Amino acid sequence: MKSLSSLSTRLPTPKVKPQRPYFPKDSFANYRQFLIIENQALYTRLGQAKSFELSMPMVAAANISLAARKAIFDTLGEGVQDMKAKIKAFNIFLNAKQRLRPEEAQKTFSLLKLKFNWLLDSMDIFADVLTLRGEHGNGVWLSGMDALAEDALVLDDEYFVAPPLITYLDRGHGAAIRRARTRLPGGKSNPVGVIRIPRERMISTGIASSLVHEVGHQGAALLGLISSLRQTLRQKAALDVANRDIWEWYERWISEILSDFWSVAMIGIGSTTGLINVVSLPSYFVFRLKKDDPHPPPWIRVRLSIAIGAKLYPDAQWTRLEKLWDRLYPIHQAGTGQIQAFKRLEALIPKFVHLLVHHSPPALKGKPLHSIFPTAERQVNKLRALHREWNQKPALMKKARPSLVFAVVGQARADGQIMPQQENLILDKMLRAWALRRHIF
Repeated sequence: MKSLSSLSTRLPTPKVKPQRPYFPKDSFANYRQFLIIENQALYTRLGQAKSFELSMPMVAAANISLAARKAIFDTLGEGVQDMKAKIKAFNIFLNAKQRLRPEEAQKTFSLLKLKFNWLLDSMDIFADVLTLRGEHGNGVWLSGMDALAEDALVLDDEYFVAPPLITYLDRGHGAAIRRARTRLPGGKSNPVGVIRIPRERMISTGIASSLVHEVGHQGAALLGLISSLRQTLRQKAALDVANRDIWEWYERWISEILSDFWSVAMIGIGSTTGLINVVSLPSYFVFRLKKDDPHPPPWIRVRLSIAIGAKLYPDAQWTRLEKLWDRLYPIHQAGTGQIQAFKRLEALIPKFVHLLVHHSPPALKGKPLHSIFPTAERQVNKLRALHREWNQKPALMKKARPSLVFAVVGQARADGQIMPQQENLILDKMLRAWALRRHIF
């Protein structure tokens, strides 16, 4: 397999008489000459692509993992070599003596150019990720966030082969993921999960809430949870006629709810408080019910996150958080036309959460969903005890899993034991430590 740094090979120059114009009038060579030159231009542009290792400025600790680099370079390298072969084949075809209709030649070239642009689009996806690794401070944080993302995909048993995960920053309000094993532009399988984090989230445990939610999308896809739960919810809707429409709403939202479940299961109350920060919007948006939106309205989404947390990690804090949310967004703000719909959605939350927590899809080999997460070690009292212990022995924090560190710090923040400034200093130190551990030790 050739590396991306070997893209400087040139096509053989077409044999064209220097004194002859490029586009002779009414000549059969007109369109052929035009397409030969355009094809040569594609090859020349391809030759400008350089290996990311030669073009991306970053310190060693900010780099993506070796597994991610190899997966990306192998995938793009294959794409480049395949594109080279197609361009060469078209060049030979154009130089052949047989006659062909101009419109057929143009059709072939236009398809070739589409594939060429798809390859560049794929390169740009990863170039966007790697370019940000050169930003002072942020680059190393991103490497630490890679460590958190990959740790959040680790379950209590091996149910799948986890792909490499990489993170990057972008503008906007919402996080997103381009999942591994989905299609890149042009059809190739994406070798890594690419997670976009809004720059506004780069503070405190808000990082983990959004990041682990996106990891949840990857995990749910690897376990086949969405299709399995949708089937179960459809069965519920068929049996519970009085609440059929409510079960249908939950089925429509199940992908986002599963990702919130994954986040709460991994980092506890820090996931829910981070979610509250994300969805703190004018009340019109918090109570907006849209049939084509895969996201639950923020009001019910936060209530679901609280209910999941109370089920996995029983503690009085969830009741207090629920009361706080109701004070921030009293249900009467939904408007008279939708209050009843929200009350019905709320009334079904206990049954829905019970079904979700105890769901047992084929991939889990008979185990309920809650059992595959490290919930035993992340009960509220244990997180509080770890915070006290780490205050006395800070070095112990560096030995813990990244997701556990965020769970402990998020719990301490919710308990009022630390303020945002102190929380940020701790997480800054830990993200840097994880980045160094990935690339130096």
